[in-house]
Amino acid sequence: MSAPTLDEFRTEARRFLDAHAGDAPRDYGAIMPPWLRDEGVAWQRTLAEHGLAGIHRPAELGGRGLTPEHQAIWLEECALASVPPFLNMVGHVLAVGSILRFGTPEQQQRWIPPTLAGEVVWCQLFSEPGAGSDLASLSTKAVADGDGWVVDGQKVWTSAGRVSELGILMARTDPDAAKHAGISFFCIEMENEGIEPRPLRQMTGDAEFDEVFFSEAHIPGDALLGPLHGGWGVAMSVLTDERGSIGASIIGLERRLASLAGMGGDLGGVDRERLASLLSRGTTYKYVAERQASGASTASSLLKLGITELGFHQAELRADLAGAEAMLDGPATAGLLAAPGGRIAGGSSQIQRNIIGERLLGLPKEPKAAS
Repeated sequence: MSAPTLDEFRTEARRFLDAHAGDAPRDYGAIMPPWLRDEGVAWQRTLAEHGLAGIHRPAELGGRGLTPEHQAIWLEECALASVPPFLNMVGHVLAVGSILRFGTPEQQQRWIPPTLAGEVVWCQLFSEPGAGSDLASLSTKAVADGDGWVVDGQKVWTSAGRVSELGILMARTDPDAAKHAGISFFCIEMENEGIEPRPLRQMTGDAEFDEVFFSEAHIPGDALLGPLHGGWGVAMSVLTDERGSIGASIIGLERRLASLAGMGGDLGGVDRERLASLLSRGTTYKYVAERQASGASTASSLLKLGITELGFHQAELRADLAGAEAMLDGPATAGLLAAPGGRIAGGSSQIQRNIIGERLLGLPKEPKAAS
């Protein structure tokens, strides 16, 4: 059977979503909240049953075998329908992408088909208390032990760590090498003895993230993905090479702008000026995104920083307009409490400013503190 054209596939996607969007969980974005695991898994299994899991992944590994352009259409149509396009980004973008590029045939067969079928959930074990945006400073170590490894250390801000079967882990395997050069990339089973996730309570009251402690956790030798001490390259190749999400991002931004416009009402002069400023900034970010198209570049930092700050100031305005009610439990309060997290997640706003200044504007590098 020949592959569908892009127009044919868009029609197929729309028909499926018209019939099944009611079965999907709310569109939680890239990060699956742990309390929606069951709904997310059920949705992923529905996608797999209808040939809509791993659209641009090889058919022999459980995917559809289509092109990245087909995948981009799927992301756009899911954004329009307000449903998740897959279970979570960690498993279906980062883990599967890394395994496809660097895994052995045995590793690909072991991990990719059950992931696409919704049989396992993945988490990301990258950030640490002392290594967040500066990930290369991580100190979790993996020491060779016979034909396996012993891992000790701590990870933090691990989304859904306590409800995941598998995790992608970056750990230091050569303490004497330059900090980027002594890191390896592993795919591990979260139920291994010596691995303990602990929920992190946020000021919103939720515990969306976990910290994960490794205490002499033994992992097998074939958990290593890619070259020994080459884990930095494994991670960066997938983080910078993914394409196709820009259309879905623009749809989300358009909805945010529509929500902003709906706040107009009977605002006073100062608040009306604040709202107009947010709308004009947001519209500018939309045009930047459209010009960027599918190319990944350092210009992405402009969008990350701009949209993050837009969301933060939108939450501030909404809370101010709510007045005294913003001191009580409600949407305005929840949004205000959650907004600061956007300045940290996915690369902090400070790091984005450094990238913009150094790589786009050619400014001198930020001075480093003496070690």
